[in-house]
Amino acid sequence: MWGGGGAARALTRALGRRRAAAELLGAAGGDHADLSFQTGLRGALQNYNWKIQLRCSSTLPVSVTEIKSSMLTMKRLFSASHSSVDSKEMKKFQLLAQKWWDEEGEYSALHSMNDIRVPFIRDTLLNMSSNYHLGNPLSGVKILDVGCGGGLLSEPLGRLGASVTGIDPLEDNIRTADQHKSFDPVLAKRIQYKSSSLEEIVEECMETFDVIVASEVVEHVADLEMFIKCCSQVLKPEGSLFITTINKTQLSYVLGIVVAEKIIGVVPEGTHEWEKFVPPEELERLLESNGFSVKTVNGMLYNPLSGSWSWMESTSINYAMHAVKSGAQGQSSPADALSELGSEQPLATAGTTM
Repeated sequence: MWGGGGAARALTRALGRRRAAAELLGAAGGDHADLSFQTGLRGALQNYNWKIQLRCSSTLPVSVTEIKSSMLTMKRLFSASHSSVDSKEMKKFQLLAQKWWDEEGEYSALHSMNDIRVPFIRDTLLNMSSNYHLGNPLSGVKILDVGCGGGLLSEPLGRLGASVTGIDPLEDNIRTADQHKSFDPVLAKRIQYKSSSLEEIVEECMETFDVIVASEVVEHVADLEMFIKCCSQVLKPEGSLFITTINKTQLSYVLGIVVAEKIIGVVPEGTHEWEKFVPPEELERLLESNGFSVKTVNGMLYNPLSGSWSWMESTSINYAMHAVKSGAQGQSSPADALSELGSEQPLATAGTTM
């Protein structure tokens, strides 16, 4: 209980906190501070100080629950300012949230990309294991699809038997994905979607997933290094990370932005920013510095006339990368998951198809 002289001292401390908060807000008001962040933080601090002063004047103790609540609010505001999610990118995709499953629309190139990226993921995982079974070759494998959008990649992976968690920061994308998977009772059981950024699930999903896929995502994130670190944290030791993205070359600018967006219009104009394209050498360096070993880098080529993708040796435009997280003794890997399942299931021939 606070009363008498104690109340005066508490009030003085509260006013000191208010001045400190004002200085903090002033420091945060530079080029890298967001106005909404400042406003939210100021409100949280003022609300917290107001509650302390009110308790002081009424000689009642401050509730521990209220203190924790205020601290949690402030923590979320601080973390929001250090997110891999780019708010400008979210606004772009917000406008197209209802068009994911139009195979002739803005995402037609992503639909056709499934013809090569799904077999790439499937065959790479199966080559790491000697056991799998007909019909559901990825059964028993837990996959995280980061930036899943409307579920274009989550669904074919689910059809291969995998247990898929798709996350996307846009709620409208998740609603579209949820609605589409509901048409297939099998997928409804194998796939779950969540409106979340990658860093928001780290604490609850430490070393949870056998596989992470981030297809056409890294060229849109705000902080690539943070993104890679978070991937490492939620991936099991010896787990696989699959990335497809765009190289940062003059050719990728001409074909990926000028031709694809401005001339042919196969991609909505403004979808990409050349400055955010990632050279494979840079991505490999970031992966290796965060405990990954890069196993494969393949070039990809899109033919706008046929609307199809193919593999090529050059990585000067698009490319796909497979990396494996360093192992830890006693931990299971995707190959182990497939092997354990295979010991209980009839084996298939190497010619398993989608």
